[in-house]
Amino acid sequence: MSRLATVLNFFRNGANSVEPETTGRKVMRRIKFGIVVAACLVTLQSVLLVAGAWRNDRQIERNMGVAQAEVLNAGPRRSTIEFVTPDRVTYRPELGVLYPSELADGMRIYVEYDRNNPNLVRVQDRNAALAIIPAGSIAVVGWVVAAALLVAATYFGKRYVH
Repeated sequence: MSRLATVLNFFRNGANSVEPETTGRKVMRRIKFGIVVAACLVTLQSVLLVAGAWRNDRQIERNMGVAQAEVLNAGPRRSTIEFVTPDRVTYRPELGVLYPSELADGMRIYVEYDRNNPNLVRVQDRNAALAIIPAGSIAVVGWVVAAALLVAATYFGKRYVH
């Protein structure tokens, strides 16, 4: 734990923390703090993405209906479908279908939907586990970029800010 505190102190104050506090140093410290906050927000966004997918899955599983659907418009992030429920009502969910990867226009697929809210639909046998890798990747890339920016800010601060 003390090693982490040493690293954090280095990024906050620099290697030599006995130098006087100047406006430039304050600005650099705030920039570094902003970078860490941005990385934390990206991580929070990733966690919320997975949590939202899990919540949608739980809602579908509470009152699940299964139907055959036709893919009207397939895309990598959003696919539009149309399906008919057993009571012969046709639905085209406004937000498309959850977990739409590897779908193509005109495909016939089975979907699972919430009978209380037929606009909440997912491709059958797909679940929130599919959201973990993309969300985790976003968080990791966010921290890699933040680390690079922190190193650059530290270098800039030591070289140009007095």
